[in-house]
Amino acid sequence: MIDTHELKKRDLYLNKIIAFQDTEPVKVVTGIRRCGKSSLLKLMISHLKNSGIPSGQIIEMNFESHAFQKINSDELYEYVKRQIIPNKRMYLFFDEVQRISGWEDAVNSFRVDFNCDIYITGSNAHLLSSEYSTYLSGRCVEIRVLPLSFSEFLYFHNFEVRETKSALGGMRKQAFDKNGECYELRDVFDAYIRFGGMPGIADIGLDQEKALILLEGIYSTVIVRDILERENLRGQRRITDATLLKKIVMFLADNIGSNISVSSIGNILENEGLLENGTRKGTPSAHTVQAYVNALLESYFFYDIKRFDVKGKDFLRTLGKYYIVDIGLRNYLLGFRNRDSGHVLENIVYFELLRRGYDVSIGKVDNMEVDFIAAKADDRLYIQVTESMTDEAVRKRELAPLQKINDNYEKIILSLNTGMDSSYDGIKSVNIIGWLLES
Repeated sequence: MIDTHELKKRDLYLNKIIAFQDTEPVKVVTGIRRCGKSSLLKLMISHLKNSGIPSGQIIEMNFESHAFQKINSDELYEYVKRQIIPNKRMYLFFDEVQRISGWEDAVNSFRVDFNCDIYITGSNAHLLSSEYSTYLSGRCVEIRVLPLSFSEFLYFHNFEVRETKSALGGMRKQAFDKNGECYELRDVFDAYIRFGGMPGIADIGLDQEKALILLEGIYSTVIVRDILERENLRGQRRITDATLLKKIVMFLADNIGSNISVSSIGNILENEGLLENGTRKGTPSAHTVQAYVNALLESYFFYDIKRFDVKGKDFLRTLGKYYIVDIGLRNYLLGFRNRDSGHVLENIVYFELLRRGYDVSIGKVDNMEVDFIAAKADDRLYIQVTESMTDEAVRKRELAPLQKINDNYEKIILSLNTGMDSSYDGIKSVNIIGWLLES
């Protein structure tokens, strides 16, 4: 395991955990494999030690370590019990705890029997399923970790953004690496789009061959271990066809940001001849496809987003969208080439909004669509995403749905090229790179 001093800080998530330190809820850190959950626990442990907590009051267990792989819930309880210091506040850290059958019993017993503060991680939403909820009765708080934002990408890859003076005397922002070499922010952003935000890539550098190996490992672990093997362990056998699972992954990855009916996915795959592997007979049922899609959502590989009728003020049941948790994984699946740049930008904006704490939906305005409605408390933000605003037809298309919304909430269009104007009748035109750097 990486030593704490080598870890890059991720204050967005660390501060969320610290805010709940020494409170009753179990802190549950979730997210896709290799997105930084284990490192976050290490950072929290470092914070505790720096705050004066002795190492003896901290118990750390990683259940992917060979030392703990065969332990059961009873043995886990006894192991922790032996290390409890009487009359001292203990801090318990359990990494990838879902690998232990009956872990819920053990964690709940720790909460009841000992004076302790509990932190756990898991790579599947099943961790917070109804079964777990019955044990803790709502006494848990979820901190969902995502791959690196663009700001974090710069930090992890040792880029520093500085303002420099142009030849004409104006000011602009550029990125400087640790050797002082200067890069245009757009070029670094293109690297972010290419390689994605998995923290491990920062350890190997922006090398495509090495990145492919790392991303292949993440993909295989999620698909094989977190979906196929987990289904076998649960005994439900909902996910039995590895080929079908891969085809659905490829389909969703190729159609990020597109309106998709789950019931139609099987028909589309069949009609395009993508299921012809000699084993499957006929089109998979809508129920089967839904089970496979749900498994991908539970593993945090994809996220779904619902449609909201702005005028009717109600969520719609038809045609949601799916976004992939990391663009680098999409490039691994589909190839490292420029494709579908508009939806790629949408993907990046969607996850940035999640990082900023917004609830996000697609907006429906009459027969038109707003890319994102971002809501938080009493605040609301309407967002369109497009590659460029220089073309008049594009401007009209992007502005039209926003112009039909008659409330006073902020409306912005994010693009790589904002055009000549910064505002159109109160609708802001904002550079997407600058917006991403605001966080």
